[in-house]
Order: sequence, then structure tokens, then C-alpha cells
Amino acid sequence: MRIGDAAAAAGTTPRALRLYEQRGLVPPPVRTPAGQREYGPDDVARVRVVRELLALGLTIEDVRACVDRLSLLDVEAIRSRRVPEGVCARTSPVVDRRIAALDEEIARLTRMRDELASRAAGPRPGRTPEETTAPPGGATA
Repeated sequence: MRIGDAAAAAGTTPRALRLYEQRGLVPPPVRTPAGQREYGPDDVARVRVVRELLALGLTIEDVRACVDRLSLLDVEAIRSRRVPEGVCARTSPVVDRRIAALDEEIARLTRMRDELASRAAGPRPGRTPEETTAPPGGATA
């Protein structure tokens, strides 16, 4: 199938397919004599796996680090958490790093949210304006 049909079957766009190919997430497809990309069912399945992993919060770089094991996965295995044995052994550091990065981002966003909520609440009875706008932790400049 041509790139538009393959993209539609994988739930993405032709532009994303070309990006995944450029970034090494999917191998270059077979080309027709006219030079057009030709995709098969295995190619579409791999793109679906890539999209599922990206949707779980992995980055393109994270997925590229695991590219040699993508053929062992399918979308249903990922969704049902029935990943074949041995796939996660070498993938674990990638996932652990991504979880740590997400935890840091959640903590940062929580601090921002708390600061915004505090400032939105404005001065409260018994508090001075300086106390209301002081940075979290009570430190002042």
C-alpha cells in the first residue's frame, strides 16, 4: 500500500511516517520502480507500536534506543501489558529514565500550580501582601 493508505491504516499521517523513517524508528520501505514508498502489513504494525509507545510518554529518542526490539511487540501486547519475555530486560533503563523525567515534570508542574493557586487566592485575613507573594518555602529575596 502507498504511504497515504499506510498512514491511515496506522492512524497517523504520511508526514509522520516519513519522520519515523528519518529518525530510524521504522526501516525504509520498499520502493516501487517509480520510487514511491510501498508499505506492507508488518510496516503498518510497527508504526502502530511506535505510536503507542509515543502515546505512553516515551520520546522519539527513547523509542529509537529500543528499535531493535520493536518487532517483538504489538499494540495489543503493550495495552494488555503482556510483553514477551526478554523485551523489557534491556528496555528497562530507557523506561526508568523516562519515568524519572515524568516524575520531575509532575513535581515542577505541581509547584507551579500551587504557586498560581496561592497567588490567585490573594491576601487572606491576617496575612500581609508580602506573605501572600513569598516564594514557596517562605524564602524571601
